[in-house]
Amino acid sequence: MSDPEGSGMRLRVLEAVTDSALRELDLDKLFQVLLWQVRDLFAVDTATVLLTDAGGEHLVARAASGLEEEVFQGVRIPVGTGFAGRVAQRREPVRLSHVDESTVINPLLWQRGLRTMLGVPMVAQGELTGVLHVGSTTARRFTDEEADLLQLVADRLAMAAHVYRSRAERAAAAMLQDSLLPGHLPTAEGWEMAARYVPGTDSGVGGDWYDVLTLPDHRIGLVIGDVVGNGLPAAIVMGRLRSALRAYALEFHDPAVVLGKLDRKASHFENNTMATVAYAVIDTATSRMDLALAGHLPPVLAVPGRATVFVDAPVGPPIGYHLAETGRRSAGVDVPPGALVALYTDGLVERRTADLDSGLEMLRQAAVPASPEAACALIMAALVGHEPADDDIALLTIRHSPAPDGP
Repeated sequence: MSDPEGSGMRLRVLEAVTDSALRELDLDKLFQVLLWQVRDLFAVDTATVLLTDAGGEHLVARAASGLEEEVFQGVRIPVGTGFAGRVAQRREPVRLSHVDESTVINPLLWQRGLRTMLGVPMVAQGELTGVLHVGSTTARRFTDEEADLLQLVADRLAMAAHVYRSRAERAAAAMLQDSLLPGHLPTAEGWEMAARYVPGTDSGVGGDWYDVLTLPDHRIGLVIGDVVGNGLPAAIVMGRLRSALRAYALEFHDPAVVLGKLDRKASHFENNTMATVAYAVIDTATSRMDLALAGHLPPVLAVPGRATVFVDAPVGPPIGYHLAETGRRSAGVDVPPGALVALYTDGLVERRTADLDSGLEMLRQAAVPASPEAACALIMAALVGHEPADDDIALLTIRHSPAPDGP
């Protein structure tokens, strides 16, 4: 490509990727328009976009021009394998001077009669979103200039895919979390409950959750947890842990055993997952609460006429990675009439501008044996106030109703 030709092509590519009309298109239409333009600008026979899957381990054909079968047949390429897989792994342009089973793993490419190919990575905000590749049925040599220009197109496609995926994942995570948080808290004679959940401004929707379980034998299960991470992946893991804990809670009375089962399940099936969980069971017949902590901060106990304290219970390792090999332990505490218990996630007490101990002390002072709704309001006012929280906040309060006054 001579310099005048190169300058003219660069200008046409820049015009194509900066066209303001593209902002009005949805992702699929954007792909369709730009891939058609790529075929014309680069004089190629095929142009294909493959996007990374949720796990980042495979590339999935999402859009194509000239080789639509890749999309129709759901082509999946492992990162690091084959032509597109090498582009993704190296994050740099890759050229092929011949196309057959020795150089690509997708038979559609050589069956289409492609002889040469050029692929470039799609990267946005430092994250690999996919691969853009073009192919020609005639022998040719793709130049460095053409690789640079195709990379400009890939950068535009990558940003569009990144924005679309971020918005879609955030919406999906919010819907999933809304569906899993209790729509209303169960009632139990002599016990009142209230809760709050606020997504953090930095993390977006994440893996914080709370749950209240109505268990056999006049027992109430209280759960609060925090999955490491944020967004849709954390929300999905949270949903799985929540469902598993509910199942174990029906089978085992001891909270430590329940968390031990949950840890085994998460360590085996949820790769690279870690979560902190507090699980308490209140026997309403005896007013006794048994509690187990998996890397989670202890609940607050506010009893009328006494100083508010944090429940003294052993803190075991978080859930995941087979960390609790020596087993888990629980502790018991009485919850007399009028007493309030508050369980919370660390987003309530952790701030960039203050240390954890200061946040915990603020919580201890704010927690009073009031009604659960009033207690939630007081705690949130004291620890959140008029400043948005950095991290998700979940707060669950339960009070043993005061004994009625005598005649």
